[in-house]
Amino acid sequence: MWQSEVRVDLDAIRENVTRLRAGASGELMAVVKADGYGHGMLPSARAALDAGADWLGVCTLEEALTLRRAGVTAPVLAWLLAPGLPLHEGVAVGVDLAAASLPQLDEMIEASRRAGRPARLHLKIDTGLARGGATVADWPALLEAAAKAQADGLVEVVGVWSHFVYADLPGHPTTDRQLSVFHEGLDMVERAGLRPRYRHLANSAATLTRPDTHFDLVRPGIAIYGLSPVAGERFGLRPAMTARARVMLTKRVPAGSGVSYGHTYLTEADANLAVVPLGYADGVPRHASNAGPVQLAGKRRSVSGRVCMDQFVVDCGDDPVAAGDVVTLFGPGTDGEPTADDWADAAGTINYEIVTRFGGVRVPRVYDGERP
Repeated sequence: MWQSEVRVDLDAIRENVTRLRAGASGELMAVVKADGYGHGMLPSARAALDAGADWLGVCTLEEALTLRRAGVTAPVLAWLLAPGLPLHEGVAVGVDLAAASLPQLDEMIEASRRAGRPARLHLKIDTGLARGGATVADWPALLEAAAKAQADGLVEVVGVWSHFVYADLPGHPTTDRQLSVFHEGLDMVERAGLRPRYRHLANSAATLTRPDTHFDLVRPGIAIYGLSPVAGERFGLRPAMTARARVMLTKRVPAGSGVSYGHTYLTEADANLAVVPLGYADGVPRHASNAGPVQLAGKRRSVSGRVCMDQFVVDCGDDPVAAGDVVTLFGPGTDGEPTADDWADAAGTINYEIVTRFGGVRVPRVYDGERP
């Protein structure tokens, strides 16, 4: 008998990747960073590859190495690389690395020497996010140094890329401005004598709404898990994650009873309370206190009072509820249950944060649609 679980529908991931792949003009990189956005990196990666993904994208070197240790041979790009990492380990197993500065490039040159093979690089230009990437002012120097290192046989410049600011707001003028800067950066790449095979810019939102940004490769992340990056649009995607638990304890309390820490919730009448063994240590946002939606005993209800570290309470009024009853926090929404978007609205955040919170140490993931 299970107490709480996160169910991940791998067939939903396959279906979403198939849909995204069909709409892309080039290849597709399935982004499986952050443990597959909470869905499990390895099962999600394998499902995405089953469905035709050409690449996998991760943030950290360790994520990339984990994929390689698990026998994944598909192209992998890792792009969040602090100084001093053992980059030679990634180079040795064919992991592509992102470089955005001369010091990063120098580390990758050294890694190639240690590995005894050229480092495969994707040079990143900052087109307006002001996060990762070389500024337009620094871009020519990075290109010149990369071209020299390539001529010396130390690196292979495989790609050039950037990342959007506002693609989740289709029609925002920033997207067009960034696209223009990216084109200017590509012109500089050509003048530097580099001919990278891959130019990539499109995230989930741009993959779905801006085909003019697809270039040679698109990088959907949240969309492969069935969640939309654009508010109010679903794009035919199927959410892959369902989070649920079993009621631990029920009790009858009188009207005016304070519930949970701080008594921020008072029962309006005599009520049946259900205690649910999930809390913020398991991924339930504390910001969703008195607001987080659940499905219990055939109805939509809300968290009653503050979310605690390990549990929360639901006021069921006069409706019968028993220990062992299933409480669904969110799922695809096809059976009337709340969705990750509903929880995001309740907590004042985005669906990305909701799903990446779940599936920790205490909440096991259960996979549907696994293949041998």
